[in-house]
Amino acid sequence: MPKEKNQEVWKYYSVDKSGIKRLKKECPRCKGSFLAEHKDRRTCGHCGYTEFKTKGSR
Repeated sequence: MPKEKNQEVWKYYSVDKSGIKRLKKECPRCKGSFLAEHKDRRTCGHCGYTEFKTKGSR
């Protein structure tokens, strides 16, 4: 039997009158995985896709 992970996915969405909004950026390759936020980049843990942040976006 696999171990259950305590993932708090409710932190990745916000709900308001207009509907559900995703708070984290989605992976353009996987179309379902969120990108992890690092200091200088965003990465997908599923496929390895990486976006580097520029100085202007901080």
